[in-house]
Amino acid sequence: MREAGIPASVSQTAGTYVCNHVMYGLLHRLNGQQEIKGGFIHIPYLPEQAAAHPGAPSMASQTVLFALELAISIALQVEHDLKVVGGATH
Repeated sequence: MREAGIPASVSQTAGTYVCNHVMYGLLHRLNGQQEIKGGFIHIPYLPEQAAAHPGAPSMASQTVLFALELAISIALQVEHDLKVVGGATH
């Protein structure tokens, strides 16, 4: 993402309770199904949404779309996932 100019980071939490529930539910469902990949991409507010939440990160919809297309494309091309240690709890 960052190589493509998209500000992104690894997070060790999928967000709040609902995000965690969705992510871990998906991973539980996919456990043992190696032919299927799963993941969670938490996207920021759109700029017009962030205006109501001072200090909240935001990203233009076209950038979000490009980032999602890039993530899906790479996920389909890469056979083995990287084991990443680190990240923020945000």
